[in-house]
Amino acid sequence: MEIGFRADFIIENKVIIELKSVEALSSIHYKQLLTYLKITGLRLGLLINFNEKLIKN
Repeated sequence: MEIGFRADFIIENKVIIELKSVEALSSIHYKQLLTYLKITGLRLGLLINFNEKLIKN
């Protein structure tokens, strides 16, 4: 993205994957992913926090 935003991964121009390693996800993390989706026109994004025992949490 040329306007200064940097998504962690964009897979096959279909999915944005945003990776975090924080105590708890906050609303700013969700807003960041939504902004990336709006800018790119993509419809699917995953927000993954690696500071959890299980990724599904």
